Amino acid sequence: MGFHTFDVGRADNLEDPERYQYLSLDELLALFDPEADQTVADLGSGTGFYTDDVAPHVGTLYAVDVQEAMHEYYREKGAPHNVTFVVADVEDLPFEDDELDGAYSTMTYHEFASEAALAELARTITPGGLLGVADWSASGAGEEGPPTDERFSLATAMRQLTDAGFTVEYGSERRETFVLRARRDT
Repeated sequence: MGFHTFDVGRADNLEDPERYQYLSLDELLALFDPEADQTVADLGSGTGFYTDDVAPHVGTLYAVDVQEAMHEYYREKGAPHNVTFVVADVEDLPFEDDELDGAYSTMTYHEFASEAALAELARTITPGGLLGVADWSASGAGEEGPPTDERFSLATAMRQLTDAGFTVEYGSERRETFVLRARRDT
């Protein structure tokens, strides 16, 4: 996905409940407001840590990751019945135009946020559909997550999404992370 990928050899670290200190399930769900019959994509699903939490709230959940090894890890762990594994880069999603009701990214935006990837999200998310993003902030101390020079600021992410055809409805910069909610323009 873009700038780098998470080392599969450290996949166990992605299963650490300490991750909730940066993003709770309630906060994640509020970012893209899923409904029980919707089709949603988890962009950079990794081991399925947040995928497992979101699955009961949607109809179909695509676990999208560029690394098949992450999907293998997730399969061994066990995935909910409504999760479909997709090996793809966000720049080249195998979905039809407007197929997704929404999508979300948890600490992976910095891995894929190119102009081509954001255009692909605008193509695949239905007009009016929501995109929720939680990621490491460029203004953070860098004590956790990727180096700060590999991160985006909230302002940059908002500008990138606006340029790609989204309206940012909410954004918040925090100590190490930022979150935002963006709606695909109609």
